[in-house]
Amino acid sequence: MDDYTTELETERTMKDRFMAGHPESPFVAERVPGFQGLRYFPIDPRFRVEARLERLDPPVEAWLRTNRDGQAEMRYLGDLVFRVNDRSLRLRVYHAGAGVGTSVFVPFRDATSGKESYGPGRYLTLDLTEDDRYDLDFNRAFNPYCAYTDAYECGFPPAENDLPIAIRAGEQAWSAERNPRSASSLVLRLRPPAVSARAKARASSRPARPRTTTTRRPRATAGARARRAR
Repeated sequence: MDDYTTELETERTMKDRFMAGHPESPFVAERVPGFQGLRYFPIDPRFRVEARLERLDPPVEAWLRTNRDGQAEMRYLGDLVFRVNDRSLRLRVYHAGAGVGTSVFVPFRDATSGKESYGPGRYLTLDLTEDDRYDLDFNRAFNPYCAYTDAYECGFPPAENDLPIAIRAGEQAWSAERNPRSASSLVLRLRPPAVSARAKARASSRPARPRTTTTRRPRATAGARARRAR
């Protein structure tokens, strides 16, 4: 076994330990049952490639749609340019703000999305370099936390980051039951059910209930009701 494979397998073992027992793991924090280790494609060096960042000058504001039908504010820095299997490809690169330092975020989908890998997309992260050249390793692609539980909010890749090839590297889908075909199908699943016009009309025609002076228990504060979101 070479050093690269050993390093990757060690990283995956450590991540499984975190997911299984750390208080900040989505499986622990949200009491998600059935964790028996994350699932991965076999390690494939063909999906580790050299990439060059073509920067925008200046970067521009961008918003990525989220699983809760909101928008995550980002800065679009430019495009990673690279080749896989002799095919020229590009991915947009985003920066999430001052809190992440020089770390950048590369969300993407590919021909495995919604089948072997998580439908709404996977992530890669990189640290910015001075020469804008990168070791782009899809064997390190990972799922956002919303792949494991709906308690977390995550941004989706833009249409420009849909790769026209199958990237059979990195993390696979956690389970078939939690693998929507696309980002839109996940958003629709999480939306509250729509109220029909007939139901609205019936509700408006009901007589108003008289007010009561019975003392009620105070409602929980917004902070107590808030769920974790990443």
